[in-house]
Amino acid sequence: MNYSDFRNMIQTLKADIFRQTVEQNRDIILVTKEQTIIRNLEKIFDATLEISNEKGFHAMSMRDLAKGSGLSSGGLYAYFPGKKDLLRMLQEHGRKVVQEILFKFVDQNTDDVSKLRTAIKTHLYLSELMQPWFYFSYMETKNLSGPERENAIESEMATEKLFADIVQRGQDAGLFETRDPQLTAAIIKSILQDWYLKRWKFSRRNISVDQYAEFIIQFVEVFLGVHETEISRLKN
Repeated sequence: MNYSDFRNMIQTLKADIFRQTVEQNRDIILVTKEQTIIRNLEKIFDATLEISNEKGFHAMSMRDLAKGSGLSSGGLYAYFPGKKDLLRMLQEHGRKVVQEILFKFVDQNTDDVSKLRTAIKTHLYLSELMQPWFYFSYMETKNLSGPERENAIESEMATEKLFADIVQRGQDAGLFETRDPQLTAAIIKSILQDWYLKRWKFSRRNISVDQYAEFIIQFVEVFLGVHETEISRLKN
């Protein structure tokens, strides 16, 4: 699987998750037609991310958002009562896309070497496809408070736990050398974050997401002591 294949494969999944977001927020969305809601919410989310990543979410005005999304200021309130609700909707939607797709792709594999490779690739491909959201979520978490901050932290820890569980099971099965699963997962996560937080650095070097994914997989497998015989078996 490369990035182009991945992007094509998840279109239906993304559409289904957008419908879930609509249904979960029917109590605050005043528009009735689902396709109209999805189309305009996507515009609102995209504009929010673009503006916020330039000047910060709290500095973004409704006038800014109206101009960026192409909707009127009054029309925006048909989708959310205020910026607090918009932030919650945007973050919940992004987290749901990441978690559902990441876990779905990983669960399609049977052995933990393949699960590890798929988890690394899928996370990187998602962060390439959703780079504005990943960057926004990382930068805004420090400004959040209460339940929304806890939800952001829980999402971060869920991803680390996925990697830690794969490493632990791989060790138990004799596929990996003994390493601290939690520390290993934390380091893998930080390496993956480098892709979307410092995207400019890799762009300057003409490094593609596929190149980065393959390098990180090799790097982690060497650290975990995945044997060449096991790598050859999985390739065949």
